[in-house]
Amino acid sequence: MHPPLDRPHPRCQEQINSLRECHAAGNKLKFWACNEVKSNLDKCFKEEKDEMLRRMNADLDEKKKEEQAQAALAFGRKETFQEYLAKDLTYEREVERERNKQKSWFSMF
Repeated sequence: MHPPLDRPHPRCQEQINSLRECHAAGNKLKFWACNEVKSNLDKCFKEEKDEMLRRMNADLDEKKKEEQAQAALAFGRKETFQEYLAKDLTYEREVERERNKQKSWFSMF
């Protein structure tokens, strides 16, 4: 499946037009007739989505740090939750125990 073709896809408009032409010209009983065109369209949509996600997540770490700092300020704390967890010895022991458990589970194979 692909996203709706009626919304703007400037980078993929050529492939969309090709698929529409193929569907209009092709026999409906030959469902494989437009596979190559559809494959090109899927590739274009994947590239479009990857580019969009790259732009959206470009400064994700900075956003997370800012959110954590704001939350710490709102709750009257001087440190973020991540900083608190880094100092919590009980949490560190539990994380290490889980890691060892996973290592032992994978060593069975």
